[in-house]
Amino acid sequence: MSIIRIFLVDDHQLVRDGIKSLLQGAGNIYILGEASTGKECFEKIALEPPHILILDISLPDTSGIEITRRITAEYPSVKVLILSMYTNEDFIINAVKAGAKGYLPKNTSREELLHAIQIVSEGEEFFADSIAKIMLKSYLRNAKEEVTVAEQRPLPLTTREIEILRLYAAGHINREISEKLDISIRTVETHKNHIMKKLELKSTVDLIKFAIKNNFTEL
Repeated sequence: MSIIRIFLVDDHQLVRDGIKSLLQGAGNIYILGEASTGKECFEKIALEPPHILILDISLPDTSGIEITRRITAEYPSVKVLILSMYTNEDFIINAVKAGAKGYLPKNTSREELLHAIQIVSEGEEFFADSIAKIMLKSYLRNAKEEVTVAEQRPLPLTTREIEILRLYAAGHINREISEKLDISIRTVETHKNHIMKKLELKSTVDLIKFAIKNNFTEL
Protein backbone atom coordinates (compact mmCIF):
# COMPACT_ATOMS: atom_id res chain seq x y z
CA MET A 1 0.00 0.00 0.00
CA SER A 2 1.39 3.38 -1.03
CA ILE A 3 2.36 5.91 1.63
CA ILE A 4 0.06 8.95 1.84
CA ARG A 5 1.89 12.11 2.87
CA ILE A 6 -0.28 14.36 5.05
CA PHE A 7 0.23 18.02 5.96
CA LEU A 8 -1.87 19.53 8.78
CA VAL A 9 -2.98 23.16 8.94
CA ASP A 10 -4.80 24.32 12.07
CA ASP A 11 -4.07 27.25 14.38
CA HIS A 12 -4.49 25.13 17.52
CA GLN A 13 -1.60 22.89 18.53
CA LEU A 14 -3.99 20.76 20.58
CA VAL A 15 -6.08 20.03 17.49
CA ARG A 16 -3.03 19.16 15.38
CA ASP A 17 -1.77 16.86 18.13
CA GLY A 18 -5.21 15.24 18.28
CA ILE A 19 -5.27 14.58 14.54
CA LYS A 20 -1.76 13.11 14.68
CA SER A 21 -2.88 10.87 17.53
CA LEU A 22 -5.90 9.69 15.52
CA LEU A 23 -3.69 8.84 12.57
CA GLN A 24 -1.13 6.92 14.60
CA GLY A 25 -1.04 3.27 13.74
CA ALA A 26 -2.23 3.75 10.16
CA GLY A 27 0.67 2.10 8.38
CA ASN A 28 0.33 3.94 5.09
CA ILE A 29 0.02 7.49 6.50
CA TYR A 30 3.01 9.76 7.08
CA ILE A 31 2.67 13.20 8.68
CA LEU A 32 4.90 15.31 6.47
CA GLY A 33 4.53 18.50 8.48
CA GLU A 34 2.18 20.98 10.10
CA ALA A 35 1.46 24.69 10.21
CA SER A 36 -0.65 27.12 12.23
CA THR A 37 -1.03 29.85 9.57
CA GLY A 38 -1.47 30.12 5.83
CA LYS A 39 1.93 31.78 5.44
CA GLU A 40 3.68 28.97 7.29
CA CYS A 41 1.74 26.41 5.27
CA PHE A 42 2.92 27.71 1.91
CA GLU A 43 6.50 28.18 3.09
CA LYS A 44 6.70 24.54 4.17
CA ILE A 45 4.85 22.79 1.36
CA ALA A 46 6.95 24.69 -1.19
CA LEU A 47 9.83 22.51 0.02
CA GLU A 48 7.91 19.23 -0.30
CA PRO A 49 4.21 19.14 -1.28
CA PRO A 50 2.06 16.52 0.47
CA HIS A 51 -0.50 14.23 -1.12
CA ILE A 52 -3.26 15.60 1.12
CA LEU A 53 -3.60 18.87 3.00
CA ILE A 54 -5.90 18.55 6.03
CA LEU A 55 -7.08 22.08 6.61
CA ASP A 56 -9.26 24.14 8.96
CA ILE A 57 -11.47 26.94 7.64
CA SER A 58 -10.52 29.55 10.25
CA LEU A 59 -6.87 30.64 10.49
CA PRO A 60 -5.24 33.80 11.93
CA ASP A 61 -3.95 35.27 8.66
CA THR A 62 -6.29 33.94 5.97
CA SER A 63 -9.21 31.59 5.43
CA GLY A 64 -9.01 27.90 4.62
CA ILE A 65 -11.09 28.64 1.54
CA GLU A 66 -8.46 31.04 0.20
CA ILE A 67 -5.72 28.50 0.96
CA THR A 68 -7.74 25.85 -0.89
CA ARG A 69 -8.08 28.16 -3.89
CA ARG A 70 -4.33 28.81 -3.98
CA ILE A 71 -3.40 25.16 -3.45
CA THR A 72 -5.71 24.11 -6.30
CA ALA A 73 -4.09 26.66 -8.62
CA GLU A 74 -0.44 26.33 -7.56
CA TYR A 75 -0.26 22.67 -6.49
CA PRO A 76 -2.92 20.80 -8.50
CA SER A 77 -1.61 17.41 -7.37
CA VAL A 78 -2.31 18.27 -3.70
CA LYS A 79 -5.77 17.23 -2.51
CA VAL A 80 -7.45 19.43 0.12
CA LEU A 81 -9.54 17.81 2.86
CA ILE A 82 -11.34 20.32 5.09
CA LEU A 83 -11.66 19.39 8.76
CA SER A 84 -13.55 22.12 10.56
CA MET A 85 -16.12 23.00 13.22
CA TYR A 86 -17.67 25.40 10.69
CA THR A 87 -20.32 23.40 8.85
CA ASN A 88 -22.78 26.00 7.57
CA GLU A 89 -23.79 25.97 3.92
CA ASP A 90 -21.77 29.00 2.79
CA PHE A 91 -18.48 27.62 4.13
CA ILE A 92 -19.10 24.17 2.64
CA ILE A 93 -20.18 25.34 -0.82
CA ASN A 94 -17.40 27.93 -1.06
CA ALA A 95 -14.80 25.35 -0.02
CA VAL A 96 -16.00 22.93 -2.69
CA LYS A 97 -16.03 25.68 -5.32
CA ALA A 98 -12.46 26.56 -4.29
CA GLY A 99 -11.40 22.98 -5.00
CA ALA A 100 -11.74 21.01 -1.74
CA LYS A 101 -12.04 17.27 -2.37
CA GLY A 102 -13.58 16.50 1.01
CA TYR A 103 -15.17 18.07 4.08
CA LEU A 104 -15.49 16.63 7.58
CA PRO A 105 -16.72 18.11 10.87
CA LYS A 106 -14.20 18.12 13.72
CA ASN A 107 -16.23 15.58 15.69
CA THR A 108 -15.61 12.95 13.01
CA SER A 109 -14.45 9.50 14.11
CA ARG A 110 -10.99 8.05 13.51
CA GLU A 111 -12.48 5.45 11.17
CA GLU A 112 -14.23 8.07 9.04
CA LEU A 113 -11.13 10.28 8.92
CA LEU A 114 -8.99 7.37 7.74
CA HIS A 115 -11.63 6.38 5.19
CA ALA A 116 -11.83 9.97 3.90
CA ILE A 117 -8.05 10.17 3.55
CA GLN A 118 -7.99 6.93 1.55
CA ILE A 119 -10.83 8.00 -0.75
CA VAL A 120 -9.40 11.48 -1.36
CA SER A 121 -5.92 10.04 -1.97
CA GLU A 122 -7.44 7.99 -4.80
CA GLY A 123 -8.60 11.18 -6.49
CA GLU A 124 -12.23 10.92 -5.44
CA GLU A 125 -14.40 13.15 -3.23
CA PHE A 126 -15.49 12.38 0.32
CA PHE A 127 -18.03 14.28 2.41
CA ALA A 128 -19.35 13.31 5.83
CA ASP A 129 -23.06 12.46 5.84
CA SER A 130 -24.00 15.71 7.61
CA ILE A 131 -21.97 17.73 5.08
CA ALA A 132 -23.35 15.81 2.09
CA LYS A 133 -26.93 16.54 3.24
CA ILE A 134 -26.24 20.28 3.33
CA MET A 135 -24.55 20.16 -0.08
CA LEU A 136 -27.31 18.21 -1.76
CA LYS A 137 -30.05 20.48 -0.38
CA SER A 138 -28.15 23.51 -1.63
CA TYR A 139 -27.54 22.07 -5.10
CA LEU A 140 -31.12 20.87 -5.48
CA ARG A 141 -32.52 24.21 -4.30
CA ASN A 142 -30.48 26.15 -6.86
CA ALA A 143 -30.46 23.65 -9.71
CA LYS A 144 -33.78 24.72 -11.24
CA GLU A 145 -32.36 28.17 -11.96
CA GLU A 146 -29.02 26.90 -13.29
CA VAL A 147 -29.85 24.05 -15.65
CA THR A 148 -31.34 23.94 -19.12
CA VAL A 149 -33.05 21.06 -20.86
CA ALA A 150 -30.45 18.63 -22.16
CA GLU A 151 -30.47 16.89 -25.48
CA GLN A 152 -31.54 13.32 -24.86
CA ARG A 153 -28.90 10.75 -25.72
CA PRO A 154 -28.18 7.16 -24.74
CA LEU A 155 -26.27 6.92 -21.48
CA PRO A 156 -23.43 4.41 -20.92
CA LEU A 157 -24.80 3.48 -17.49
CA THR A 158 -25.92 0.19 -16.03
CA THR A 159 -29.37 -0.24 -14.50
CA ARG A 160 -27.83 -0.07 -11.01
CA GLU A 161 -25.87 3.08 -11.86
CA ILE A 162 -29.04 4.78 -13.13
CA GLU A 163 -30.82 3.75 -9.93
CA ILE A 164 -28.04 5.27 -7.83
CA LEU A 165 -27.96 8.42 -9.95
CA ARG A 166 -31.70 8.90 -9.34
CA LEU A 167 -31.20 8.53 -5.59
CA TYR A 168 -28.39 11.08 -5.52
CA ALA A 169 -30.51 13.51 -7.51
CA ALA A 170 -33.39 13.00 -5.08
CA GLY A 171 -31.15 14.25 -2.28
CA HIS A 172 -30.03 10.99 -0.70
CA ILE A 173 -26.54 10.54 0.74
CA ASN A 174 -24.30 7.47 0.60
CA ARG A 175 -25.56 5.94 3.84
CA GLU A 176 -29.20 6.28 2.80
CA ILE A 177 -28.55 4.83 -0.65
CA SER A 178 -26.67 1.98 0.96
CA GLU A 179 -29.66 1.18 3.19
CA LYS A 180 -32.24 1.51 0.40
CA LEU A 181 -30.35 -0.79 -1.97
CA ASP A 182 -28.96 -3.11 0.71
CA ILE A 183 -25.37 -2.64 -0.43
CA SER A 184 -22.29 -1.34 1.36
CA ILE A 185 -21.41 2.35 1.49
CA ARG A 186 -18.13 1.58 -0.26
CA THR A 187 -20.09 -0.09 -3.09
CA VAL A 188 -22.24 3.03 -3.41
CA GLU A 189 -19.09 5.17 -3.60
CA THR A 190 -17.63 2.85 -6.25
CA HIS A 191 -20.79 3.10 -8.37
CA LYS A 192 -20.75 6.90 -8.01
CA ASN A 193 -17.12 7.06 -9.13
CA HIS A 194 -17.91 4.85 -12.15
CA ILE A 195 -20.85 7.10 -13.08
CA MET A 196 -18.70 10.22 -12.87
CA LYS A 197 -15.93 8.68 -14.97
CA LYS A 198 -18.33 7.40 -17.63
CA LEU A 199 -20.08 10.75 -17.89
CA GLU A 200 -16.82 12.74 -17.54
CA LEU A 201 -18.09 14.61 -14.48
CA LYS A 202 -15.63 16.17 -12.06
CA SER A 203 -17.64 16.77 -8.90
CA THR A 204 -20.82 16.05 -6.98
CA VAL A 205 -22.12 19.39 -8.22
CA ASP A 206 -21.72 18.20 -11.82
CA LEU A 207 -23.40 14.91 -10.96
CA ILE A 208 -26.49 16.59 -9.50
CA LYS A 209 -26.78 19.06 -12.39
CA PHE A 210 -26.42 16.25 -14.92
CA ALA A 211 -29.17 14.24 -13.24
CA ILE A 212 -31.56 17.18 -13.25
CA LYS A 213 -30.77 18.17 -16.85
CA ASN A 214 -31.50 14.61 -17.93
CA ASN A 215 -34.76 14.33 -15.96
CA PHE A 216 -33.56 11.79 -13.41
CA THR A 217 -35.53 13.60 -10.75
CA GLU A 218 -38.29 16.14 -10.47
CA LEU A 219 -37.71 19.41 -8.64
